[in-house]
Amino acid sequence: MALNDAQIRAAKPTDKQYKLTDSEGMYLLVHPNGSKYWRLNYRFGGKQKTLAIGVYPSTPLAAAREKRAQTKQLLATGIDPGAKKKQEQFEERNGTSFEEVARTWHANNKKWSEAHRARILQSLASDIFPSFGKTNIKDLKTRDLLIPIKAVANSGRLEVASRLQQRVTSIMRYAVQSGLIDYNPAQDIAGTVPTSKTKHRAALDFERIPELLNRITNYKGRPLTQLAVELSLLIFIRSSEMRFGRWSEIDFDRAIWTIPGEREAIDGIKFAHRGAKMHTPHLVPLCTQALSLLRRIQNSTGNHDLIFTGDHNPKLAMSENTVNKALRTMGYDTKTEVCGHGFRTMACSALIESGLWSRDAVERQMSHQERNSVRAAYIHKAEHLDERRLMMQWWADYLEANKKKAISPFDFSKLSTNK
Repeated sequence: MALNDAQIRAAKPTDKQYKLTDSEGMYLLVHPNGSKYWRLNYRFGGKQKTLAIGVYPSTPLAAAREKRAQTKQLLATGIDPGAKKKQEQFEERNGTSFEEVARTWHANNKKWSEAHRARILQSLASDIFPSFGKTNIKDLKTRDLLIPIKAVANSGRLEVASRLQQRVTSIMRYAVQSGLIDYNPAQDIAGTVPTSKTKHRAALDFERIPELLNRITNYKGRPLTQLAVELSLLIFIRSSEMRFGRWSEIDFDRAIWTIPGEREAIDGIKFAHRGAKMHTPHLVPLCTQALSLLRRIQNSTGNHDLIFTGDHNPKLAMSENTVNKALRTMGYDTKTEVCGHGFRTMACSALIESGLWSRDAVERQMSHQERNSVRAAYIHKAEHLDERRLMMQWWADYLEANKKKAISPFDFSKLSTNK
């Protein structure tokens, strides 16, 4: 039998919650604390579901029955009332303008570093929000999304335009997943933004390695700079990974440098918190030549936290231009001949050309991110450390061999395997 107002008023709380059934799936749920909640059971898509339709007495019996009738009308037209209610709550809580949705998307991404989060939001605020940030996300078409992205591309900032395209696409995908829109119009942007040509960093051909080694040996500048160039060539880590390195990261006994995903910040040194680029610890096996260089460097800066201190102030880090400036002093054009980052290219090319080392070991030592997500799931914990130790020593010995005369990586590999 259907409920009446007298029954509802007379319902008293008990130790356990209980139901007072009305009709057509609606009932009053009485909690032990005396609260009374209207609930409606319904089926949608073959599944049993429950919808909260009010709290008594703010929602009296007549109003609850009216909401039940409205729910039945939605079901008759193929709409899930529970999903509709969640959507309305989401819109009320987060707003539906593109900027409001973008900020919610941004806040829900927890994996970014704080610096990266700030860059993403700044790029949206500078290049996207002024164009359609206040527009309801339901009203945006592909052509609307394209306007600011194309403006950035036409200004020559192709990489920025590409990143904006990716971010706008992700935001609109989030809107689809949140039920705000049914289709992602940003999908149709693909292919409209020109791609920029990859700029390869200047690197010397193998036959010029003896010349490079000779110029490093005869460098007349600051001794610590000379050692920095030598070490950079030997272990080919990224500039910031080396510049902000701390003595505490070096394990001389185990012959390994552990570059953390993020370092402790240092007052007065911008970006000193930067660690390994992929934000996970990067292990660098140290060959005998690298250990010898680090011992010599330790004699100079070992009483400081930083391995490479500044020219004039040991509390500061070595300048990001130090290695390239030294190479220019040696007579090289760092844009067309060789630069510090080019040492990575030289090492990677030699290791691959030698034919001795697995692709996984080389990529791991280069600290490259695996682009295949399925493959990455299987190899992300594989360090290949034993192979990498041999590989790093091989590279150092290869450089030693080139002090006498130029030899190709492949030819040196045959010599080293025949020993």
